[in-house]
Amino acid sequence: MRDLKIIEVKSEIGAGTRGASLGSDAIKIAALDFGSRYFKTHKTIEIPNENHLLLESTGNPYAKRISGILTMAERIAEELAKTLKNKEFPIVLSGDHSSAIGTISGIKKAFPKTKLGVIWIDAHADIHSPYTTPSGNIHGMPLAVVLDEDNIECKINKPDQETINYWYQLKNVGNIAPKITYKDLVYIAVRDTESQEDFLLKKHGIKNFTTTEIRKRGVERIAIDTLQQLDHCDLIYVSFDVDSMDASISKGTGTPVANGITLREAGNLVARLMTNEKVCCFEMVEVNPTLDKENLMAENAFEILVRATNSLMND
Repeated sequence: MRDLKIIEVKSEIGAGTRGASLGSDAIKIAALDFGSRYFKTHKTIEIPNENHLLLESTGNPYAKRISGILTMAERIAEELAKTLKNKEFPIVLSGDHSSAIGTISGIKKAFPKTKLGVIWIDAHADIHSPYTTPSGNIHGMPLAVVLDEDNIECKINKPDQETINYWYQLKNVGNIAPKITYKDLVYIAVRDTESQEDFLLKKHGIKNFTTTEIRKRGVERIAIDTLQQLDHCDLIYVSFDVDSMDASISKGTGTPVANGITLREAGNLVARLMTNEKVCCFEMVEVNPTLDKENLMAENAFEILVRATNSLMND
């Protein structure tokens, strides 16, 4: 039996669409609607956010609100490291996916000498840098941050010196860079990428289990193969973006994409991955109730969260 700690990150400064900061509250409302005591049963803490920056200028167009993202990454890392050192299992409920910078940094802060594997279940590769980003939104950059990847070969932007300085600081949160290597990363359901990202995926041979593969071979097999790919790692972090699910399900998220996995596949996949004893953290991101009808996305997300937790507790 592991002690769980729910860490709420109500931040959306890394996203282009407003509303993801309300995601964890929407999931709590879904729990109430289901008559669940989930959020009463487990200890919960909320990280202070920097959402006031949404009312100010975005700063540099190639890394919007990067100063706030840096502050958030440091706060999240601090809380994650503390939670893990207390031998508690962190379940992170975040607004936008830039929070993963802090989550991964916190795991490395707690266990600096361990090899950390990352399972990234998402429609997007999230491996842009200020040099390659088409949008400037940092929720498309967390993996580049932790890989210490600038991807200068595919440079299309010219960030100013201030942005470059912040970018350097972001990559060095916790004084470890890179935090993972390309061999430590597995994608699941990634299907909406830009050419600059495709270049890195091909160059480093990053494994991506596609929706087609999941259908053909089944969730169980994909989970086994994913864990096998990361067998060389000491710890594993599972990051679940709700847009990994098909656009027909994930309407309540900022960037829905067709040809994703089903709710059942997502639940089975997460439940199976969470039984592995190396998994040390689970994060769920990008639920945006302002884009939703009847809080459906949050209800689906809660269902997956419960399955993840049950697998963990019964492990």
